[in-house]
Amino acid sequence: MVNKHSLVFLLILLPVIFSACSDDDDDDLIGKWYRVSDFDGLTRSGASSFTIGNKGYLVCGFTGKVWLNDLWEYDMDQDFWTQKADFPGTPRNLAVSFAIGQKGYSGTGYYDTTYFNDFWEYDTNSNTWTQKSNFPGSARSGAVGFGIDGKGYIGCGYDGNYLKDFYAFNPSTNSWSQIVSIGGSKRRGATSFTIDNTVYVCCGENNGDYVSDFWKFNASTATWTQLRDIANTSDDDYDDDYTIVRTNACAFVIDGKAYLGCGESGSVRSDTWRYEPSTDLWVNVSKFKGTARSLAVAFSNGERGFIATGKSGTLYFDDIWELHPYEYDEDEY
Repeated sequence: MVNKHSLVFLLILLPVIFSACSDDDDDDLIGKWYRVSDFDGLTRSGASSFTIGNKGYLVCGFTGKVWLNDLWEYDMDQDFWTQKADFPGTPRNLAVSFAIGQKGYSGTGYYDTTYFNDFWEYDTNSNTWTQKSNFPGSARSGAVGFGIDGKGYIGCGYDGNYLKDFYAFNPSTNSWSQIVSIGGSKRRGATSFTIDNTVYVCCGENNGDYVSDFWKFNASTATWTQLRDIANTSDDDYDDDYTIVRTNACAFVIDGKAYLGCGESGSVRSDTWRYEPSTDLWVNVSKFKGTARSLAVAFSNGERGFIATGKSGTLYFDDIWELHPYEYDEDEY
């Protein structure tokens, strides 16, 4: 028989138990990372990448001692790497690469003390490179680029000064045109991703500060729209836990949501954030399972997402990891 004092104690205890269970559930961040076939090339950081179909392409980079100009293809279905025709330009890192249709493009970047503005097209069918019209902005490194609606875009970066200008490349005419600059801060080491024909640009560094403004680009009107900051800058609750700002991160898209991870902000990062465009909100998901790193690359075909290579201090990596966004990693808890 339960006396009234015991009953009162149980009634007080039950909310505490349920609260504890709820807190534990909040700590179980969704997402599980799987290590897949290691990159066959040399360890490196500052490579650039693009995706065509179910193939990811990684080009150039820096080993810590040597600047590289090799090109590698990753088969997502078969989980293996194939070396392709070397990039014909000067070896480099911190370049920009993206895809337009069935062709890849790469340009800008840095070698030793030299910035570049040359621009090249890669044909996956013939495994050949062709030089295209030079990027018309200043030679630079750490720019951000993307391909959308049959055109390519490059902007921001660093040429000895921080930049925010943007240019569009038309492959059918092999010509460039300057478009309106991104709003907000100048930046280098920014990150971009594309969801439903809209491009998003965030992160990066400007004069020692990590920028928090976040923008989307409408290619049909060539206009930029500012979104909510990716730091705790509002008086509302939604961003109280935001720790998204960083430079040299990477991002990919799975099922209409973006996943942003790695990079650095004082130290290298392994936390991963998911962006939901319908709400313009970010949610923390399971952290990257490899060593925390910066200057990695990402591949995505819209259904699968991978992070590869990168560096932490004097360590350079050749591993590649795939995120399964709907699983839980029991080893994390």
